[in-house]
Amino acid sequence: GKTPKQLRDKAMLELLYATGMRVTELITLKITDVNINVEKITCHDRKKDRVLEFGQEAHKALTEYLEEGRPQLISKNIKSDVLFPNCAGGEMSRQGFWKLLKKYGEKAGINKDITPHTLRHSFAAHLVENGANLKVIQKMLGHSDISTTHMYMETGSSRVKNIYDKTQNIV
Repeated sequence: GKTPKQLRDKAMLELLYATGMRVTELITLKITDVNINVEKITCHDRKKDRVLEFGQEAHKALTEYLEEGRPQLISKNIKSDVLFPNCAGGEMSRQGFWKLLKKYGEKAGINKDITPHTLRHSFAAHLVENGANLKVIQKMLGHSDISTTHMYMETGSSRVKNIYDKTQNIV
């Protein structure tokens, strides 16, 4: 859709999937954390900051939101520096984002439980499936311990094993 809220929601979902950031990191982003020209965003967690890159789809959604959606959402709270404000112009809550995600999941016909972490997990799993280095994924996700990231490798391995098993029946 093209309403300010719909533009915001699309930009949030695209950015979440494109970067693998945590929902708390997403909803606490400030306008100054975005460098749209080089497609990078500075993400803040409790322990450290990290710079994440995002691609064309997130760039397109974010640009449209910043130009057409955000100005209307913050009109009542013009001093807000929150990148993704709620409809009152203030900071969105984690629960607010969960409701938003659940609503769009239902609208898309997804019958399984979908959470913000589902998008984070999909981001990492797709990187593994496409051959990304585990250390790089660890850095992108902000994991301090590689063993946390290693579970995504197992997801990729089971997929590879399933593909291999299917090909054995063909031969």
